[in-house]
This record gives sequence, C-alpha cells and structure tokens, in this order.
Amino acid sequence: MTATPAPTTRNTRQRRQRIVEQLLQQGSVQVGELVERHGVSAVTIRADLNHLESQGLAVRSHGGASLLRMPPQERDIHEKDTLNLPLKDAIGARAAQLVKPGDNIILDSGSTTMMLARHLRGQRDVTVMTNGLNIAWELAGAPGIVLRLTGGLLHQPSLSLHGSQAEASLHSYGFDTLFLGVDGLDLQFGATTHHEPEASLNHRMVERSRRIVVLTDSSKFGKVSLHRIARLDEIHTVITDAGIGEEYRDGLQRLGIELIVA
Repeated sequence: MTATPAPTTRNTRQRRQRIVEQLLQQGSVQVGELVERHGVSAVTIRADLNHLESQGLAVRSHGGASLLRMPPQERDIHEKDTLNLPLKDAIGARAAQLVKPGDNIILDSGSTTMMLARHLRGQRDVTVMTNGLNIAWELAGAPGIVLRLTGGLLHQPSLSLHGSQAEASLHSYGFDTLFLGVDGLDLQFGATTHHEPEASLNHRMVERSRRIVVLTDSSKFGKVSLHRIARLDEIHTVITDAGIGEEYRDGLQRLGIELIVA
C-alpha cells in the first residue's frame, strides 16, 4: 500500500498547483512575488519553477517563468460519453477481465470507467465502491454486485462525488484494485485531472488500493491537466487502445508499467 505523503511533500505539491493556477490566470509569474505570496525562500520558488519547466508546463525566464502549455479544458460528462465511444467500450471490456469473484474494487468517476461498469453487470460476488453517480446508476440493478457510494459533494460536470465526507468513507477499507480515469497522462507529470477536490479524493483511493489500473483512450497521452492524481511510479497497469504512440508505449514499459492494448 502506498504510504501517506509527508506534510512537506503535500505542501510542495499544493504550492506548485497554486503557481500553475497563477500562471494560467496571468501568463507569467515572478520569483519575488511568489516568495511573498507563499512564505518560502527564493531558492524554494526557483526549484518549483524548475520543476514546472521540467514538466513542460512553463518556461523559465529571468526572475520568473511564463506559461508554456495550456492544460485542456474540462468537458461535461455527457460530452465525454460521446467521444471515442468504441475505444472506451473496448477498454472497459478488457478491464472487466481483470475483475474476479470476491474482489473489492474502486471505480473512479469517468466516461471510460463507466464502460467498465457496464461490462461488470454480469459479475458475481464483487464489491464496488464508486464516487460516480452514473456508475452507481449503471450497477444499481446488477444482482452480483455489492455497491457502495462514497457520499460527498456533487461536481456536476463529471457527476462525481468529492470532499471530506467522500475521503473519510475510504478510511476503513482496503481494495484489491482501483480503476482510475484520467484527463491527462504524461510521462513526466503522471496522471492528472481538472478538478482539485477530485484529485484529492483520487489520492486517497490510491492509498487504499493494492493495484492501480489507469483506463484511458490514447487521446489523453501527452496531456497535462491542472491537478496531479498519481505519479507514474504509483501506477501498475495502463489499459488503452492501439492509437498509443511508440514514445508512450516504450516509456511506460521502461518504467515497469504493464501496458494492455484493448
């Protein structure tokens, strides 16, 4: 099981996310301004900016940095449901083959995990925890599924639940597998999503699961959304389609991540 990150690590991650948000709003940032805003040293801020540059999100300039790559905009779940549907269905069907009777799993919200839920309806003796209302609706009538919802606040664009109640609901459980949907997957920055509270809940999901399986169609490779869900060294398996490029095929395998092409 992944260890809970130390407070210093969490603070660094949160500060860097705030810097990216400021870059998105302003287009550029200055070291002196960031030092004052975040209450850390200039050395620390320069390290932050160097990190963002290494992720391809910013380019360093004298005394600061400028935005280099614009994260993709969040799409409504109903719009997502219409995109790359045959690919997502194939990915969901292949992911369902990893689920065995007696498994306890988490299905993260998302359009691709929704397809996995559809292919789980015939399973027997499987417990599913989810934060996705669309996923819960899909599995509500499945006789062989024990369904649990996280509870929490509703994020309407994704029909996902999040917040302290959702995170607390995971604390007393241990899961065999987390099936994780993402808005972007980058070889350097890892798996990312648009919505910070959802990213926070995803961190808790990762901590409570023994195996992390990312479900993504190949259009998400190379994209970086604002909030990181997981580093690549926390991911065990990626299931995608045949559109994956050689860079990502080789990169994932070089990192020891199992790659399954549906």
